[in-house]
Amino acid sequence: MMNISIARIQAIFMKDFKEFSRNYAISVMVFVPIILTFLSRAEGGDGTQQLLFPLAFTFGMVTAFVQAALIAEEKERNTLRSLLLSPASLADILIGKSALVSAISAFTITVCCYVIDYIPSIALMVAMILSILFYTALGTICGLFAKSTLETTFTVLPVAFIFPFGPFVMLLAERFPFLKIAQWLPSTQLSDLAQGDIVAPLINIALWVVIAWVAAIILCKKRMVD
Repeated sequence: MMNISIARIQAIFMKDFKEFSRNYAISVMVFVPIILTFLSRAEGGDGTQQLLFPLAFTFGMVTAFVQAALIAEEKERNTLRSLLLSPASLADILIGKSALVSAISAFTITVCCYVIDYIPSIALMVAMILSILFYTALGTICGLFAKSTLETTFTVLPVAFIFPFGPFVMLLAERFPFLKIAQWLPSTQLSDLAQGDIVAPLINIALWVVIAWVAAIILCKKRMVD
C-alpha cells in the first residue's frame, strides 16, 4: 500500500508556496495568460478559440515552467536530495510538489474562462485537469534534469514551445506533412475535444498523463539512488 502522509504533503506544499511567493520572476508568469485572455477577448470570436492561446501559455510557462523552476531551485540549494532521503515517501514528495502548481494552474484557467465569460463542458474540464497533471509531470522531469534555476529555462523550452502549441503547429501541416505528428499531442487532443470529439481525445490525454508520470517517477527513483 502506498504510504501517503497528509501532514508531510501539506508541509511540502507550504514550503513551495513560500518559495513561489518570494520568487517574483516565477510568480509573475501567472499574470501573463490572464493578460493574453484580455487581448483575445478584445479580438472577439468563439470562446474556445479565445481560450486556446492562453491555455497553451498556461500549460507551458506556468504549469511546466514553475514546477521545473521550483524543483531546480531545490537542487541548486542541495535540499532536494535531503527531501528525497527524508521520511517523506516518494508519493508525499510528488503530490506535495505538484499540488501548488496544479492549484495555481487551475486558478489561472478559471480566471481566463471568467474573463471571456466562457463555461467549458464537463468533458473539457476533465481534459484540462488531465492536461495540468501532464504538464506538471513534464515540469518535474525538466526540473530534475536542470542543474540550476537558470538552466531550467533551457530544459523547459522544448516543453513550452512544442507540447502546448499542437493546434497551431497543425495549421502548417498541409505545407509541411511531417508536422501532422502534432495531431497526437495532448494540446491538439484538447482542441479536438473542444470541437466535439470526446472519447478518443480523453483517452489519448490520459495516456500521455500516465506515460509522463511513469517517466517522472522513474527519474525521481534514479535520483534517490544517485
